[in-house]
Amino acid sequence: MADNDVFHIMYTCRSMRRLKPDPVPDELIYQVLDAGIRAPSGGGVQAWRFVVVTEPEIKRQIAEIYRRGWRIAEKQYTEAGASLSEDKNLRAAAYLAEHLAEAPVLLFACLRARRIHAKRLAAANATNFLRIIGGSIYPAVQNILLACRALGLGATLTSITTQYEDEVKAILGLPESITTYALIPIGYPIGRFGPVTRVPVEQLTWHNRHGAPFRKP
Repeated sequence: MADNDVFHIMYTCRSMRRLKPDPVPDELIYQVLDAGIRAPSGGGVQAWRFVVVTEPEIKRQIAEIYRRGWRIAEKQYTEAGASLSEDKNLRAAAYLAEHLAEAPVLLFACLRARRIHAKRLAAANATNFLRIIGGSIYPAVQNILLACRALGLGATLTSITTQYEDEVKAILGLPESITTYALIPIGYPIGRFGPVTRVPVEQLTWHNRHGAPFRKP
């Protein structure tokens, strides 16, 4: 596969949590966002909204909130038996928590509330609706991650700050109608892109009914 082949990009789109502090040109961030909005959205409404954060003081405030959330997550991982010294993903996550403010760009992916959302959330089957509402923003997030990879930018999806939504909204000046769904730190990566490790398709997929394996032809 060629380096710019879409499958090569997907197969090597690692979560890059160690980022250089070097500035990222606005033109590249615009290109990444322009790729993001090519994704599908619920009803084709395109209710997504984005906040590009590059101001050091705002990044510092967001980083403080992020570290607070990471400390809770880290404790939960430890109590579950995970070892920070042995798990490279946890080490990378801890690094991001300590260096988030140094990332050149913090990109918030958000959704604008719609009247139909309020009606469906008030309905008896609101739980079902909550399962699908992210479908209007996460495809755009995936496009953004792939576009970053194609441009040689490191990025990762994190949602730690969403548990402190009111504080984040105050810092970003977001109105009540806008909700954050993801934080994507973006910058030039420390380290190299490479193949992502995944469980084989055969172990995750059934053919027609549960239990019947779907095998590689």
